[in-house]
Amino acid sequence: MSVGQMTKHRSLGLTDREAVEMYSMMLRARKFDERGLVLQRSGKIAFHVSGIGQEAAQVGAAFALDREKDYYLPYYRDYGFVLSVGMTMRELMLSVFAKAEDPNSGGRQMPGHFGHKKLRIVTGSSPVTTQVPHAVGFALAAKMKRKDFVSFATFGEGSSNQGDFHEGCNFAGVHKLPVILMCENNQYAISVPLHKQVAGRIVDRAAGYGFPGVRVDGNDPLEVYRVVKEARERAVRGEGPTLIEAMMYRVSPHSTADDDMLYRTKEEVEENRSKDGLPRFRQYLIDCGIWDDAKEAELEQQLKIEINDATQYAEAAPHAQPEDLFRHVYAQPGRED
Repeated sequence: MSVGQMTKHRSLGLTDREAVEMYSMMLRARKFDERGLVLQRSGKIAFHVSGIGQEAAQVGAAFALDREKDYYLPYYRDYGFVLSVGMTMRELMLSVFAKAEDPNSGGRQMPGHFGHKKLRIVTGSSPVTTQVPHAVGFALAAKMKRKDFVSFATFGEGSSNQGDFHEGCNFAGVHKLPVILMCENNQYAISVPLHKQVAGRIVDRAAGYGFPGVRVDGNDPLEVYRVVKEARERAVRGEGPTLIEAMMYRVSPHSTADDDMLYRTKEEVEENRSKDGLPRFRQYLIDCGIWDDAKEAELEQQLKIEINDATQYAEAAPHAQPEDLFRHVYAQPGRED
């Protein structure tokens, strides 16, 4: 690795502390994901959908945005993203245990349906890609109110074939709205491989709607950071949307209800596991001289304590009461929540 490569994060304006924080968020998301699988297999939670292999792009993007003013519309694998913009491990665990205190939905939604008003994470829903036109709507509000925030939406490559994606892109392009659309291309739409989903490149669709498209290595958090940061700068200058296609691989099955060996091979999975952005970024930090085995062990121990605490807290937390069935459905006089 050249000297320039070993100082890449600094050339992008990131401090050593921020680069280490990015890595810790990637590992935090990975550990949460692994715990979720164990909890589901042991019968403690009903369902888990994984984002293993996608953390690098999620964290890189989050660090490039303004975490004090931008609005986020993530999709259901974005644990690394939501942790990076302020959600806690306890909050994620409350969601998978479907407890009343869950800030996403009060335990009403499946895991991964993020929503957090304080952090400007806009509530998601099960129909895929509906978040794209919603993100465009937030961007329209920014333009109409002359505010300097942007909206940021993620989605999978399979759902980019939905009408919502194209309608959102068309409206955003016509009105030059400050929205960033990032496709996390993990090669599979559940069991359908990429070559059976699209004939061309998803990133090239941007040209048809009149704005730039950028394809980036989704296993490189610094490259994703650079591309998203540039897209945000364009957006606040009034230059309109950007479509980003982050190339990656979904290492885990689609969800705990999926047997991925029915449609792909172990050899294919292992080949792509070798490109995993997590160990790659760890090695980068070691080569930079800002990380080592002792710091890794300390972080591992810290995360173990954090995850155990979150698991125990969420498992013991109360479920919603039957009388709360209609909360957030019908207006209730005297209640502001």
